[in-house]
Amino acid sequence: MRLLVRERLFGIGDDYWIEDTDGRKVFLVDGKAMRVRDTFELKDPQGRVLVEIRQKLLSLRDTMLIERDGEQLAKVKKKHLSLLRNHYRVTLADGTELDVSGKILDREFAVDYDGELLAQISRRWLSVRDTYGIDIVRDDADASLLIAVAVCVIVLAEKEQDD
Repeated sequence: MRLLVRERLFGIGDDYWIEDTDGRKVFLVDGKAMRVRDTFELKDPQGRVLVEIRQKLLSLRDTMLIERDGEQLAKVKKKHLSLLRNHYRVTLADGTELDVSGKILDREFAVDYDGELLAQISRRWLSVRDTYGIDIVRDDADASLLIAVAVCVIVLAEKEQDD
């Protein structure tokens, strides 16, 4: 499944659509403005909330939480030691860990599980600056979870750069 993310440069909140390769709107990332912590909802085209993404308020390292139906689905945070590339660890509710690594701020990174590629996020295929692609490699992967992971690592990397 290949998806295109078209970010808005200006506006209240951080709302943007994710489209399939035919240009159909598949997911909406709905950024909630005027909140104490970063909060997003990933919605389907009919407006149903698929997952909620929020910054954890009290944490030693910046952490983002992904929830579905009020239950924590995953926790995303930067790995302690990552000298050459950006590395983030995603811990799922069942204890499974995903690894996210690459040039996060350039929107060039991969999501792996135990060395197997699950998704590739890239601007390489595209010429428009504020558009990047999400290529979900496995058919049985949870697309909304992988999109939420991509949103989390980009938000965390941007916060780190601003600090």
